[in-house]
Amino acid sequence: MQLTSVLWVLAGVVVLVNVGLGFLVMCPRCKVISSNLVRLPENAVKRGEIVLTFDDGPDAYVTPLILDQLDKYCAKASFFCIGKKAVAQPELLAEIVRRGHSIENHSYNHRNLFAFGGMRKLTIEVLATQQVLNLANNSVNPRFFRAPFGFRSPWLGFVLRQLHMQHVAWTRRGYDTVCHNSDLVFRRLVHNLSAGDILLMHDGGSASTVTGQPVVLEVLPRLLECFAQHGLHSVSLPMALDNSGF
Repeated sequence: MQLTSVLWVLAGVVVLVNVGLGFLVMCPRCKVISSNLVRLPENAVKRGEIVLTFDDGPDAYVTPLILDQLDKYCAKASFFCIGKKAVAQPELLAEIVRRGHSIENHSYNHRNLFAFGGMRKLTIEVLATQQVLNLANNSVNPRFFRAPFGFRSPWLGFVLRQLHMQHVAWTRRGYDTVCHNSDLVFRRLVHNLSAGDILLMHDGGSASTVTGQPVVLEVLPRLLECFAQHGLHSVSLPMALDNSGF
């Protein structure tokens, strides 16, 4: 009888541990599992810097238009690229770099179950994308990684440390892949906006407005104008962190 009780207790503990671990995996901004950058260091805050990040590209139509909008405001950004999309568009990757932005690693396949892969699969996904981006980035390896959906395996931190990389989440996001209302996306991004923020948008898979325009293209000019009004400087992750001794 006592043995049965002990087994039930152990089973309960196992269930609770797995539930807790699952919660941490599905928590993009938490720092318990591994190192996770959600805001810029204090030196970047003092300089009034903010980082725009764009996920899930490059996109042949949207990405060039984003680059043009950034140029109008002399703004820099970081593009978290999917490896298999990057392979198909090396010229666009090179153009992102040529214009002074950074290209970063967002896995090779962007699998829905990326976070539940073992260490070998995680390493293959990260390294395959590093090789693609390295070629377009003057043989410089990206330093930053963002997991698909921000969901992180407990093994991912070890893999990134071995590759001398840092996981980056975000301070806030606009949900521009699922929200068709550009006003709402904009309000989410600028709510409590301040220096040191890392903002998440998408050049790949952006939702469309009722007029068929990608949401990101309607929101970005307003966002850049807001930065200018508040004296904020949009920089890439390497620019912000290199100058902060990170």
